Amino acid sequence: MEARRWLEGVDFSSRDLLNVSQAAPVAAPPQPMLKAMAESVLNDPGAHLYGPVLGLPELRDALSTNWSTHYAGTVTAQNIAITSGCNQAFAAVISALCSEGDEVLLPTPWYFNHKMWLDMSGVKAVPLPSGPGLLPDPEAARAALTSRTRAIALVTPNNPAGVEYPAELMAAFRDLAQNAGIKLIVDETYRDFDSRSGPPHALLSDPDWAETVISLYSFSKAYRLTGHRVGAVIGSQKLMPEIEKFLDTVAICPNQLGQRAALWGLENLSDWLAGERAEILARRAAIETGFSRVAAQGWELLGAGAYFSYMRHPFDMASDNLAPALVKEAQVLLLPGTMFRPQSDGKGAQELRVAFANIDASGITELYDRLSALAPSAFPS
Repeated sequence: MEARRWLEGVDFSSRDLLNVSQAAPVAAPPQPMLKAMAESVLNDPGAHLYGPVLGLPELRDALSTNWSTHYAGTVTAQNIAITSGCNQAFAAVISALCSEGDEVLLPTPWYFNHKMWLDMSGVKAVPLPSGPGLLPDPEAARAALTSRTRAIALVTPNNPAGVEYPAELMAAFRDLAQNAGIKLIVDETYRDFDSRSGPPHALLSDPDWAETVISLYSFSKAYRLTGHRVGAVIGSQKLMPEIEKFLDTVAICPNQLGQRAALWGLENLSDWLAGERAEILARRAAIETGFSRVAAQGWELLGAGAYFSYMRHPFDMASDNLAPALVKEAQVLLLPGTMFRPQSDGKGAQELRVAFANIDASGITELYDRLSALAPSAFPS
């Protein structure tokens, strides 16, 4: 919301805005899904009524089958709660696990909505600085644990950095959480755009996975259902009544039409989704191969994957001032690294996040054209 205010009063008559700030699809769902949704609107009375707090039984069943197959594990419908988007999934889990004054470890750069919800809940977000490759260190996490730590929250593929966490790293964090008696929350909003074939980790192949692991998922990115707000929590059966209390208080039930669309997508759009994934991976490749055009000017690509690339810029100006200046100087809207790090962490001043999911290869070329044309003198400290 803050970044959108930077557009006010800027003249884009000479060159269109290149918006690489938003990490969500801007296109409508595919036409066959729209038709199925229209049929639900016209012919399914339940699409307009309250439904089960934890979600449609058919959707929970379908998602349990999907996750069991994808991760070579055992996930049942009783392990799943459908939520009003993945942000609500995180909020529900924190409500179930934490009281005011408790702590949750967040690797930095962090997803700012996670940080903001913890702040709003009176839960302390403990920064876990990432190491080489923007990967968090389990040993650093171990040193940061206290008696108030309730969970470690990871995002993979990562937002904002795009980095895909290796399966061995995920296993190490699972072991750490298990030994400490806390939960490992894994936000897998961008799971469908992971570049690896097969399961990205083996956490759910452990028969006792639900004692430690809580996964979060979003149908919004997979099926372009952002406006219909459909996400999921995958966790232990013991967790579900606590999740249910939160959901019943906040929203009563998830969006009925969105749930029906998500179910239809799971049952009918696997080939279409594979095409979406291929396109996102092609855009990632364009980001990586084209980066040499700005690398010579001092830019550094810190991470790329799913919808994101994360960059270190070469200017003396701090990123929270540079980002709004880029709207005026280059007609590019992106987000500063200061949004993804604690105020005390100076690294954010040199970092920028580019969300490339909504620009194709020609748009990526245009992005590099505009960045490479920037003169350092235009951005003094």
